Amino acid sequence: MSGIDACLVEAMQLPGARGAALVDWTSGLALGTAGEAAGTDSETAAAESAELARMAAEHGTFAPAGGQDKGPPVEDVIITTRTDYHLLRYVETSFDSSVFLHLWLDREQGNLALARLRLADLAERLVLG
Repeated sequence: MSGIDACLVEAMQLPGARGAALVDWTSGLALGTAGEAAGTDSETAAAESAELARMAAEHGTFAPAGGQDKGPPVEDVIITTRTDYHLLRYVETSFDSSVFLHLWLDREQGNLALARLRLADLAERLVLG
């Protein structure tokens, strides 16, 4: 995979996918989006999910025991609502990155375990450029 658009297109092929975005948690900006926006619009969804991603990544409560020398201490964050799943997957890069993939799934049609595995694979193969 060579870029953001290809990654998001592939994420949208998951069963139950309603929307996907690559978001910078420092600025709250969406670097790319596909499908529907969770909530009112993609800019608001990116900013709100960035707040949550930043909190999980920067707070010591979630850091693994013994520390870690690269990347965020958290792999992903899962939010479950009555009708949906929101999966935030942190993207590790060779540079100091603060981006994550946000996948929005319909709870009845989606498979959370499959989505988590596929999103991890997408994040690993994503080449930001």
